[in-house]
Amino acid sequence: MEYSISEAAKKAGITASTIRYYEKEGLLPSIKRDKNGIRSITDDDLQHLKIVECLKATGMPIKDIRKFIDLCTEGDNSLQERYELFLDRKKAIQKQIADLQKVEKVIDFKCWYYQTAIDAGTEKIHKGKDKVISSILQ
Repeated sequence: MEYSISEAAKKAGITASTIRYYEKEGLLPSIKRDKNGIRSITDDDLQHLKIVECLKATGMPIKDIRKFIDLCTEGDNSLQERYELFLDRKKAIQKQIADLQKVEKVIDFKCWYYQTAIDAGTEKIHKGKDKVISSILQ
């Protein structure tokens, strides 16, 4: 099936300008245009768009997404490079997760701290617990 850019944007849950940007950046090289320059986006293009959006959601820079797209066009000769690209991305995501877990620990502590203070009607309930509090946040 073929879609206009607005139909494709709606199906993908993004804006038409995002699709135009991705195309301009070389991330959607398979999108065809008719003789009037109107884009015709296929189901395969939509699948490709989903991959681009997924990579973008991981924080992968546009230049690296473009590199991945370029490697895909090289075929099987680039399988190892594509694999390594994803291994690098996985490591970056794992670091982000670990960093977010540290942040979550601080937020959990702060929620406990303030709920306890609210229940007691004062922050003084925590006075003298600086060493305990400090060890929790590490």
